[in-house]
Order: sequence, then structure tokens, then C-alpha cells
Amino acid sequence: MSDSQTDAGASPGGADASPGGADASPASDRAAARVVCVAGDGRVLLMHWRDTVSGVSLWEPPGGGIDPGETPFEAARRELTEETGLPGEAVLDRWVPVRREFDWLGTHYVKTERFYLARFEGTPAVGPGALTAEENDTYLGSGWFSPAEMAELPDALEPPDLVEVVSRITRLG
Repeated sequence: MSDSQTDAGASPGGADASPGGADASPASDRAAARVVCVAGDGRVLLMHWRDTVSGVSLWEPPGGGIDPGETPFEAARRELTEETGLPGEAVLDRWVPVRREFDWLGTHYVKTERFYLARFEGTPAVGPGALTAEENDTYLGSGWFSPAEMAELPDALEPPDLVEVVSRITRLG
């Protein structure tokens, strides 16, 4: 989830974001990559986070910031392992660009992220591999959800059009 080990905008997009609002901080476009993990039954892995600044909770695919010298593909693989304990090698070099605008931990983000695909037989167990201190403070858990279940989650889905993003990326492979 972490956008960086030092960047205050460590992870997801808050659905309560006030894009461009009067109290919004200057926009950050820090590069990041995410992974749409699809289980054998078609369910998608989502991470559950709580923004400790705004108090908003949300669900999003695993992923985070691209470190210096790292490609987006390498970052996606690293982030998957760090956040879920799943093997980074499962991430395929297939992606779709996703435009995002959100607030997270007091920072406003405007950027396009690569959402990569990872497919799994069955439904693998998930457990954080190596969360940063910031992620430990914001992590609420994870779960595998069908598109219909994603639409019914009580907390925000980020990005809001994630069901369409899943459809787009799964058509690639």
C-alpha cells in the first residue's frame, strides 16, 4: 500500500477526498503501481485501510509507490509480496492505466497508476509480508470479493470505478 517509505502519502485513495477543495494540499503525482489479484473463482483481493488523518476507511487492490531505480512492474511485484505475502512472480506484465485523484494522510494525489494482473488457482491465504510502520497504523485487513460484493462494501472502493478496472484488466489475460 505504501507509496513510499518516507512519503506521507503512503497509500490508498480516500473516497471522502476533497479533490481540488479549498482545504486540499498541493497535488502529488508520485508514481505507483497496483495489482488486481484474481482467484480461481473470479474473486478479487482487496486491502482494507483507514486513513488516520481523515478517519475514512476504504478498500483497494494491493500496491504502492515506485522506488527510485525500480520499474512499475518491479514495484507491483514487490508491493504484492510486502502487503500480502503472495509471490510477486504471480504478477503478469499486463496492465491498464487508471486515473486516480484522492487524499491520503493529508496529501492530495492526482496521478495515473498502472494496475497489473495476477491470477491464482484457488484462493490463496493472505497475510502482510513486510508492512511499513505507517501501513501497520492504517491496515485493517484484506478479503477476496466478487464484483457484486465489491459494489456492496460498506466502506469506499478505491478507485470508485474498480469493478470496471477489473473487467478491463481481466480481458487482457
